Amino acid sequence: MARLSVIQRELKRAATVEKYAEKRAALKEVILSPSSTDEQKWNAQFALQKLPRDSSAVMKRNRCQLTGRPHGYYRKFGLARNKLREHAMKGDIPGLVKASW
Repeated sequence: MARLSVIQRELKRAATVEKYAEKRAALKEVILSPSSTDEQKWNAQFALQKLPRDSSAVMKRNRCQLTGRPHGYYRKFGLARNKLREHAMKGDIPGLVKASW
């Protein structure tokens, strides 16, 4: 299981991303717009750099909801491979059955 401080850090990052999402999108729209002047683009780029680093969505890491494990993560279930297997074998995940052919 991941340390609680690491899990809390990821939760804090997710909150920061959500908080600044609209502002980042607006600034990026100005930067990518062909109708914006060079000065507007420069000011928008400068404002984007001033935002917290953790406000970028690429800083987030997908982690298992049960253990906090960062690797072997299945997005569809929100679980790491080992916990997914445990719960699948118990029948806790609806619609998921062991393959047989």
